[in-house]
Amino acid sequence: MHNLGFALEGAWKVLSVGLLLGAGLPLVFALGIRSLAWGEGGQATGGQGTAMTGPHALGRPLGYLCFAVVLLAIALGITVIVASGLGKVVSFDHVWPSIVDKA
Repeated sequence: MHNLGFALEGAWKVLSVGLLLGAGLPLVFALGIRSLAWGEGGQATGGQGTAMTGPHALGRPLGYLCFAVVLLAIALGITVIVASGLGKVVSFDHVWPSIVDKA
């Protein structure tokens, strides 16, 4: 019975990372695109056929923040892959991730 628990625990971890990276990052990217459109105003901001014409000041910075989050996640993924290829690991012992030797 313990093996089933271990299998479900591992499956839950894989599922959560898959949802986060497989659906979460494209969602953040789509929100960034939507924020840029919201910042420009026009047809993209209206709902149910209504169009707002004025640009919103918060749209562009929010869009760029979403793109920065996606780029940081991609850079972290590449760092983990390169570190494992060099026989090292990425450690999150401090606030910033750092590459350390395997223990």
